[in-house]
Amino acid sequence: MNLLKEPFISYYICYMLVNTDGFGRADYTGFMRLIIGLGNPGEEYENSRHCVGFVAVDEIAKKEGAKFSFEKKFNAEVTKSRFNDKPVILAKPFTFVNKSGEAVRKLKLFYKIKPADVIVIHDDLDIEFGNFKVSFAKHSGGHRGVQSVIDGLKTDKFWRLRIGTANKRLAQIRKMVKVPTRKASRGSSISRREIGTKKEAVGDFVLSRFTPAEQSELKKIIKKALNKLAEITN
Repeated sequence: MNLLKEPFISYYICYMLVNTDGFGRADYTGFMRLIIGLGNPGEEYENSRHCVGFVAVDEIAKKEGAKFSFEKKFNAEVTKSRFNDKPVILAKPFTFVNKSGEAVRKLKLFYKIKPADVIVIHDDLDIEFGNFKVSFAKHSGGHRGVQSVIDGLKTDKFWRLRIGTANKRLAQIRKMVKVPTRKASRGSSISRREIGTKKEAVGDFVLSRFTPAEQSELKKIIKKALNKLAEITN
């Protein structure tokens, strides 16, 4: 019997060729979500606070056995996977955090994904380590990587998983170095040097590595955060 002449078999083969990647895995283009982990590429930034988004998408990929590969057209590492039992594209832009919107825009257009189906995972200095927040349609809060994504998508109507990276060390930096408030800056009792010193100190903290104690807890926190993200965005 020639199986190719059987109507059902022929239909099934055609369906698999058109709607899958040829190995029985769904072709996700046009009906899935895009999860972006923000971070900086390179060994020098591994385990740094600014790369917590990379760690989170790595955990999603690891759970599903997905492998990242670099896609030049996006300037990002990309893989197809699943999250909350739904198809997703996972991506780690290699543009450096502050220019992440360039890669996100290209990914969104290529995979025909609506902004509301984009999820960005990133570090947040205004949230204590161990905590996290899921938000939708919020301003960048001063996070340049998030602002870049807003500019790239031309909207802030996308999901964000904000993972806290603040600790006592950051609190000490903010306390020791004078912080100019909008009210104080009008009277300008604070020198430009003090303002610059604060920015430099906070910038160093952002790029610093997690402490060994934090590192041992990080994956547990990310797992909890991803579970909450799945619950809210379901």
